[in-house]
Amino acid sequence: MTESSAPVLPQIDRLSGLLEQFRINTHLIDAGPLRGVRRYAGDAQGHLHVVRNGVLRVTHPTGGPLPEEVLVDVPSVLFYPRPVPHEFHPGAPRPETTCASLHLAGGGRNPLLQALPPLIRLPLCDVAGLAPSIDLLLSETERVRCGQRLLADHLFEVVLIQLLRWTLDHPEAVGVASGLIAGLADPRLARALVAIHEAPADAWTLQRMARTAGMSRTSFATTFRRVMGRTPGEYLTQLRMGIAQHRLRQGDSLTHLAGELGYASPSALSRAFSAHTGHSPRAWLALQHPGA
Repeated sequence: MTESSAPVLPQIDRLSGLLEQFRINTHLIDAGPLRGVRRYAGDAQGHLHVVRNGVLRVTHPTGGPLPEEVLVDVPSVLFYPRPVPHEFHPGAPRPETTCASLHLAGGGRNPLLQALPPLIRLPLCDVAGLAPSIDLLLSETERVRCGQRLLADHLFEVVLIQLLRWTLDHPEAVGVASGLIAGLADPRLARALVAIHEAPADAWTLQRMARTAGMSRTSFATTFRRVMGRTPGEYLTQLRMGIAQHRLRQGDSLTHLAGELGYASPSALSRAFSAHTGHSPRAWLALQHPGA
């Protein structure tokens, strides 16, 4: 059977394997009517805001990656995957917001964070299935109840996963033309990417990746590079090094990580790490904790 006549691929879970490697944590930081200017510094890894009603003017630093001003006048969600300072200015009628800080394991090395635009702004009505989660989140933040903060944190995580799911199905709507999101939106590339995310230690040759995608080796390599912006081998190395960096910061040893990431020995992982980051694992860790 030729590639052009291949059957439609079954649905696959494009997020779980990646999110199991790079966990999401969200934390409720404020909720309620906006009574004055509210500033969000770029110190957290990101922010997730729900604007439930009213008119909101959002400003960003001059010369940054985002417009200096964004007007929100319908119930919307604002998702900042990476640190971006921004300010909320109330309009009329006065808006009500529910906001969380966002922390994805791996920080700037998290493949999802790297693949997303600096701001995703969506009217709530555009994301099918989001309304029940938003309604439950808002009901939990209307008044203080036992376990409120913990439940709100988890509900924000649910909302975030739903947003990521929607983004994978509508990459063009958020301005994503290439990279991981675009790759996961491609049914054939997604099969290979999901398999790699679920088993990064496996011996992933180009031939095996292509076979998993249901493509010829040449077609897979060409399509992967065009859509992802890098070769399959480069992406695999980047993924493994991102996991290694995250796990080293958590205290895992090179001996343990080498087997989990498909390297024959700790020294082999150390050489690959140094080639990728420009530092040995020990020196890199010292840079993450200066003065420690």
